[in-house]
Amino acid sequence: MPDAGHPLLSVEDLRRQVAHGDVDTVLVAFTDMQGRLQGKRLHARYFLDVVLEHATEGCNYLLAVDVDMNTVEGYAMSSWSTGYGDFVMQPDVSTLRPVPWNPGTAMVLADLRWEDGSPVVASPRQVLTRQTARLAEAGMRAFVGTELEFIVFRDTYEQAWDAGYRHLTPANQYNVDYSVLGTARIEPLLRRIRNDMTGAGLTVESAKGECNLGQHEIAFLYDEARRTCDGHVIYKNGAKEIAAQAGMALTFMAKFDAREGNSCHIHCSFRGIDGATVLADGDGLSDVGRSFVAGQLRYMRELTLLLAPNINSYKRFVEGSFAPTALRWGRDNRTCAFRLVGHGSSLRLENRIPGGDVNPYLATAAVVAAGLAGIEEQLELEPAFEGNAYDDPDAEHVPTSLAEARDLWVGSDFARRIFGDDVVDHYANMAAVELAAFGRAVTDWERFRGFERL
Repeated sequence: MPDAGHPLLSVEDLRRQVAHGDVDTVLVAFTDMQGRLQGKRLHARYFLDVVLEHATEGCNYLLAVDVDMNTVEGYAMSSWSTGYGDFVMQPDVSTLRPVPWNPGTAMVLADLRWEDGSPVVASPRQVLTRQTARLAEAGMRAFVGTELEFIVFRDTYEQAWDAGYRHLTPANQYNVDYSVLGTARIEPLLRRIRNDMTGAGLTVESAKGECNLGQHEIAFLYDEARRTCDGHVIYKNGAKEIAAQAGMALTFMAKFDAREGNSCHIHCSFRGIDGATVLADGDGLSDVGRSFVAGQLRYMRELTLLLAPNINSYKRFVEGSFAPTALRWGRDNRTCAFRLVGHGSSLRLENRIPGGDVNPYLATAAVVAAGLAGIEEQLELEPAFEGNAYDDPDAEHVPTSLAEARDLWVGSDFARRIFGDDVVDHYANMAAVELAAFGRAVTDWERFRGFERL
């Protein structure tokens, strides 16, 4: 098990580096609904003298906008009628770390609270914290690893924008899944991302090619759930910044084209507070482990909105694409939504539903909540599925659209009981905003089919 460890950069370390002129900027950031880092770059001395003790503020619209940063209606916590006030960004000094790809810069993640000290419950990090606190009350901790894929292009982000994201040049022209030659073609970029993430305190496991053109994956060692999610959002933001500095661009969108999408498989295991194994019994599942998996099968369909939050997310779920369609579990079976892997203390369940666009805090909160519910309710587990789950006519299916996932989420008594009406309504509104925006859009698909021929 990874050591709980200490801050990667202590406050005293930071004071010394600032005094020596090695650090002049501290980035204070939090994760928004879309899984992006938002925040401020502060002068390092101001951070140490003022913000460390008194925190800093940000407009509460940052948890109530669409992906284009447009203010939208329907959010109880933030609106024109309430004046779009501030919430407090409270630095979590346990996350303080260097940012190797930006000279002279350190970063700290923040938790959001209101001026009266109460938490902003719709904040993704807080959503996960509430679920891991419930798990701790039950005497367990969640350990998680996320496998995040991306596609690399030899165009800059600005060139891609100007081209309307058409006719971009992928970093590889053919399938380089596991190809050492294929990864070598962009090893300078992959190596810099790996090394800079190591410098930021993440433990890199590997880099490998994937199936789509220019598609790659960098994997990191599992850790306690919130630390994994913290590392995930830092890596995702940092990888984009590093690619931009190299004159390239990469995307984590779930489905860029008709080929394989970008996945983000989430591996999860529960352990006792003392580190004892609870899901495994020898090389198989314990009774607790069986109920943990049963909870995923029972509740994940109605929690899918937290795993697949965008219109584009649902384009991944295609038969024979290595993205799941059937809510089945199997031992080392990649056709199932839930794949049991490992042995003994390494036994874990891989949730194959999320794509690269996932907000890791929300998805992990869903996995934890479903697993804990299965254990508390002592749910019985169906037999492991053998064979091709894509061909199973009896399986419940992953929702096929954002609208379906939104309806399941809104109507879920379980979600309202576990996450609360405020969180359910907040993220339901996020889905409604996206659906309305897409409903008004005219796509290239429509133009090509209808311009001349209709």
